[in-house]
This record gives sequence, structure tokens and C-alpha cells, in this order.
Amino acid sequence: MNAPAAPTDVMPHVMPTYGRLPIALSHGQGAEVWDTAGRRYLDGLSGIAVNTLGHNHPKLVPALQDQVGKMIHCCNYYQVPLQEELAKMLVERSGLTNVFFCNSGLEANEAALKIARKYGHDKGIARAEVVVYEKAFHGRSIATLSATGNPKVHAGFEPLVEGFVRVPLNDIAALEEVARTNPNVTAVFLEVIQGEGGINPARNEYLQAVRALCDKQGWLLMLDEVQCGIGRTGKWFAHQWAGIQPDVMPLAKGLGSGVPIGAVVCGPKAAHILKPGNHGTTFGGNPLAMRAGVETLKIMEADGLMANAAHVGEHLMAALRREFAQLPGVVEIRGQGLMIGIELDRPCGVILNRALEAGLLLSVTADKVVRLLPPLIFTTAQADELVGILAPIVRQFLSEAQPA
Repeated sequence: MNAPAAPTDVMPHVMPTYGRLPIALSHGQGAEVWDTAGRRYLDGLSGIAVNTLGHNHPKLVPALQDQVGKMIHCCNYYQVPLQEELAKMLVERSGLTNVFFCNSGLEANEAALKIARKYGHDKGIARAEVVVYEKAFHGRSIATLSATGNPKVHAGFEPLVEGFVRVPLNDIAALEEVARTNPNVTAVFLEVIQGEGGINPARNEYLQAVRALCDKQGWLLMLDEVQCGIGRTGKWFAHQWAGIQPDVMPLAKGLGSGVPIGAVVCGPKAAHILKPGNHGTTFGGNPLAMRAGVETLKIMEADGLMANAAHVGEHLMAALRREFAQLPGVVEIRGQGLMIGIELDRPCGVILNRALEAGLLLSVTADKVVRLLPPLIFTTAQADELVGILAPIVRQFLSEAQPA
């Protein structure tokens, strides 16, 4: 299959903020999509961990059609019963207590940062600081890009927002040093599995140690589950593998199965920090997004999709390791459930285009990591198809002479 060459100026009125591939997708079914020329692709990306239920799900689509016919939006001047329904579901599945709804992961992370600052001010800390991480990604607003640990994201947007202290992932000694030397810290903010940073998991024992240190210091533990949450690792939330609970948990992406949504789920230490007038959103918590969230969680449970993510993820990981065992140039295959990264020893952005030409949607992140984020409905047969497409592409790429 050959993808068409990139035409010039196919979207001349849209700002050029994305490096787009030369296709337009028209429709999908399950874990398959088709472009406007009728070419089929296996979806190994699910819109960057968004399309939890795949495409055109037979239970989700009628529910959303029903909601559109009733009410799409009303503002937060009024009670929104679907907000309470979804909040209750998230609280029950997380063990936390209260939820704020917004529209995206960036907005959820921004709200988390405001909670951390207000928490500090309420304790008498005038210049509250938040511990963040190397290789982290939390968004591209001025505050969240400042929290992000990627100089490429920072470039051109200085001066950055102050109030962040950066440490390496999985290094508890570095965090303990911050505790000893910085009295202004009010929170620790990290992704349980760094997504954009290259599928870098926080180890369970590290998360447990961070939870204990936050308790000792009186800090908030804020876990960004925007990409790794909502069943992707085989549990509702990735931190649950470590047997801990955060104080603040931003969510988005997969929660609405494609309908824009964000949420900040808080425990008792953080749930009542923001008061009326401290934070808000026009679109956040709208009935359509809330219905999408409610139906997504119901379908995930009814169809056993967390168990499926764990099972198919193990199958896919094992198949990739068999294919690439001892292959020079493959540094590591890592991740959990249906969030997998294949790290190579050289920049591999060209694999994105070659996979597209072969009928597979995926991502390359952190320059050298092939990222796989298929929908949670993925089957073992589709996992095998994915490996059958990807393995020869990676082998061919690694066999080529590297640029001087």
C-alpha cells in the first residue's frame, strides 16, 4: 500500500501547528480506519490514547445520538445531573472523593497546578513550588509547558512560569534532597507512565516511596493519568498497580472515547481547596461529554476491556520481544497493557511514514521511541497483524546505514 504524496496547501486556512501526514481519515469501524481514498489502516494509536472503544462502537454511538437530541450544552449556572453520575463513577473506581470537569488533559493539569499553588498559599507559603520531572509532558499552555521537561517545547516561549523544581524519574534520593532543602514545595506532579517522554514508567516502589514522602512532608501527590489512565494498563488507573492513592489525579483522553473531556479527581486533602470563583470553565462538564464518559465506563466494565487491555497487551509485548530479541538497534521494549514503547538507538521518525504506507497508524515520540496505543477493544489477532506489519519495517530501518 502506498500513501499518496503530501499535497501542498491542502488546509490553507488552518494554522500550520502540526506536521500532518498526507492522508485524511474518513471513517472507522472497531480498530480499523479508512482514508478518503478508500485505503484501510489498522489503528495502533487510537487518536493518541483517546478512542478507548475504537470507532463506531455499537453501544456508544446510539447513546451519544440520544444525548445530542436532548441537550448538548448548558452552562454551570445550573445543576448537571450527568456530572454527578460520572463523578460518582470516578470516585468509586479511584477511592477519591470529588471531581472537577473540564475539556482536555491540558486543562486538567492546569487545574492541578492551581490546586497545588492554592494549597501552599492556604498554608502560608507565599511562593509555592511544585516538583516536576525530567522528560515529563503536561501540555502546551504557558504553565503546563513550563512544567514539561522538554526544552523543545519551551523554546520560543520564555520566560517560563516559575515555581517548578525538576528531578529525574525513579530517583527517590533526588526527591529527598528537595525535601531537605526546599521549604516552599507543596506538591509532587508526575505521570505514572511518561507518554510523550518515551513510555517511561515510574516504578511501583518509587511511587510508594513518593507517596510516603508526600505524607511525611505534607505535600500533595498529583498523578497525571491523562494518557495512561482509564483502563489502558489493565487497571482503571496506572498507579493502582503500586497500591497507592494520589491526592490529585488529572484525566482526559480515553475518558470520553473521542468526545473532548477532562477531569481532576481529588482526595480529601485537595478536594475543597478551590472555592467558588477560584476556577471554572464554560464547556467543562457539558451534558454530551458527561454522557460520553458515563457510557465509556459502563461499556468498559460490561465488555471486560481492562482485562482485555492486560491480556492483549501481554500478548503484544511478548510478540514484539520475540521479533526483536537480540536485534541490534533495539534498546528496550517497555510499557504496560496497551501502552507500549519500542526504543531504538537512533532517531526513527521515518518509521511513522513507512508504517502509514504499510497500513498501520502509530506514533514516534522522544525521537527514538515507536509508541503503540491501540484501542482497548484490540484483539490478539489484531496484535499479531500489527507486529506482522511493524517488525519488517523496524528491521529494514535498523539495517540501513545511519546518516553521518
